[in-house]
Amino acid sequence: MNAPRTFRLPIRFALESMLLCLAYSGLAQVHAQAPQAATAVVLDRVVAVVNNQAILASDIDNEIQLSVLDPGSVRDVALTPQLALQQLISRAIIQQQIRQEDAQATEPTADEVAARLAEIRRELPACVHQNCASDAGWKAFLSSHSLTPQRVEIYLRYRLEILRFVELRFRQGIHISQQEIEVYYRNTLVPQYAPGELIPSLEQVAPRIEEILLQQQVNVLFDGWLDNLRTQGEIEVLDPALDTPEKPAPVRAASPGVGSQ
Repeated sequence: MNAPRTFRLPIRFALESMLLCLAYSGLAQVHAQAPQAATAVVLDRVVAVVNNQAILASDIDNEIQLSVLDPGSVRDVALTPQLALQQLISRAIIQQQIRQEDAQATEPTADEVAARLAEIRRELPACVHQNCASDAGWKAFLSSHSLTPQRVEIYLRYRLEILRFVELRFRQGIHISQQEIEVYYRNTLVPQYAPGELIPSLEQVAPRIEEILLQQQVNVLFDGWLDNLRTQGEIEVLDPALDTPEKPAPVRAASPGVGSQ
């Protein structure tokens, strides 16, 4: 007997590493005190400004490096610096709104971060082959990608914070009718199964279909909200090589799979 098929919506994310900027004054002082013959200190540079918030070249490097932790990072092409910058711009706008509204309500707990870390170590496609569920495997994975546990924790905290903000701000008040669930089941789910495959009953998958439809509506509301903020905000890209029309996939929460356990 064929097992029920796992049915998932694409995970659209781009979350989630905003590290502290370098201390310009400290670096400048070190550079000034160094002997003339010493190797020059390379300072980080600002590549974009979002509502008076700087994005550095190192932030783009971090974004690309940390993308290995994104379950939706399996792509036909690698994350480019241009796309990474657009993701950072969107994240900066979201985090500015979080601070304006209620940052404490969206701050994840230590237990939530630990649970997400455990999930990544078990299920991240890029990590499965290295047995990241074990301490030795996880350490090897981090080393192979030049990551540290501290950087991963920062990444996960920001990711969870943004996802919670999106859920709290856009999910409330959305209602999915029984008719919508039935239409999705009949027109979207059932056609995914080949003749002879075991199709789960509507009663079995209705809660998961409702969650998917809720998430779709949340995504629509969020996309419009973010596009509006990007239009109204003061965004300046200072590096011409990064000033492209590429646009990131919006921040999305993962939808549960229909038919999965």
